Amino acid sequence: MIPYNEREVLKLLQEESTQRKGFEMIVAQYSEQLYWQIRRMVLSHEDANDLLQNTFIKAWTNIDYFRAEAKLSTWLYRIALNECLTFLNKQRAMTTVAINDPEAMVVQKLESDSYFSGDEIQLCLQKALLTLPEKQRMVFNLKYYQEMKYEEMSEIFGTTVGALKASYHHAVKKIEKFLEEID
Repeated sequence: MIPYNEREVLKLLQEESTQRKGFEMIVAQYSEQLYWQIRRMVLSHEDANDLLQNTFIKAWTNIDYFRAEAKLSTWLYRIALNECLTFLNKQRAMTTVAINDPEAMVVQKLESDSYFSGDEIQLCLQKALLTLPEKQRMVFNLKYYQEMKYEEMSEIFGTTVGALKASYHHAVKKIEKFLEEID
């Protein structure tokens, strides 16, 4: 298999005859890391797969609008995060009517997920992450799990590096507090 080269992929995307091949290379390159980023937000394997598919469908239908001002990965993360936010907002609207504690339902969903292979510590961390506001959770996931630089996150979120550092710091403090309280 040819090693991934973003410049070469961008060239492939510019020609209609090679656009499909270029997009297949994008999917092969970014599927796994996008899946795990989405999965950390929505927790469910099935939901993550659906949102990953939606992300790539949106990217494919809008590939002609990609201006290469940012990296492809930044553009894909932005699409994926928007898909997550839309999904979580819809889910919250449905569960708010059903029960008063939507996080409890999400935790129950995680605990019953046959694809979740985490141990007790990982489950506690996921529960702690559920207590965070969505933006803090996204920033934490990108920094902690993906080891993404604040500058790249800044392009994804359209916000300053300082604001992202503050979000990450607050997220870490809230997670620490949550974990201390369950001990």
